[in-house]
Amino acid sequence: MQQHFSIGPVRIGGGTPLVLIAGPCVIESESLVRKICGTVSGMARELGIGYIFKASYDKANRQSIGSFRGPGIEEGLQILAGVRDEFSVPVLTDVHSPEEAAQAGEVADVLQIPAFLSRQTDLAVACGRTGKPVFVKKGQFMAPEDMGSSAAKVERGGSDRIALVERGSMFGYHDLVVDMRSLKVMHNLGCPVVFDATHSVQKPGAGKGSSGGSPAFIEPLARAAVACGVDGIFFETHPDCTNALCDAATMLPINRLRALLHDLVAIDSLLKSK
Repeated sequence: MQQHFSIGPVRIGGGTPLVLIAGPCVIESESLVRKICGTVSGMARELGIGYIFKASYDKANRQSIGSFRGPGIEEGLQILAGVRDEFSVPVLTDVHSPEEAAQAGEVADVLQIPAFLSRQTDLAVACGRTGKPVFVKKGQFMAPEDMGSSAAKVERGGSDRIALVERGSMFGYHDLVVDMRSLKVMHNLGCPVVFDATHSVQKPGAGKGSSGGSPAFIEPLARAAVACGVDGIFFETHPDCTNALCDAATMLPINRLRALLHDLVAIDSLLKSK
């Protein structure tokens, strides 16, 4: 594994400035993702930080069979390619099967393995086989030191550009807790570490047919994680969270993102200047 690597124009790890990964949970429409990417990429340029746009073409792990999942892989990848070309930013998307990894790897700049699939060997190897950078979310049921095994599967496939993503651990039923020690533990495995500040406040299954959340904790947890030295910070964000079609209870309103990023960049700069 590499302690730092490049994703297009973005460099992550090795003491480089904080990287922002942000976008809506799922592609609701082409116009929405373009609006969000345009807004957030402007913030990143203003602050001088690297930015990776995130949106999923399919959310395969939803509580209700009637939940909105997205446009699907064909249309979704086409939209992501358009966003990348228009705004000159790398794009990241979730993949759920070895077949999806191969197809998404032809378009996306970063493949992300969802937390519930973090131990799926065939998926991890297939993601590595694409040669693309791979972000692996830590399973809510996994100890941070065990993520070394997940990373090794991606490496076996052929990619050593791997980042591990903290998104909270199960704390009884319908709740997650973040152990900040896990950020240091995963760093010690030898690869960049990203903190997912929005999924970490999720209350799995606590909503009516969907997951609930405690979004008031997004900002303090993000500040704490950056103070712990993470290489990247991950937000799902939306201009109208209440009416978002996925993860409405855990997204950060886009109109609160700029002020938070100013705080995070200041904390990151102070920490890395030492």
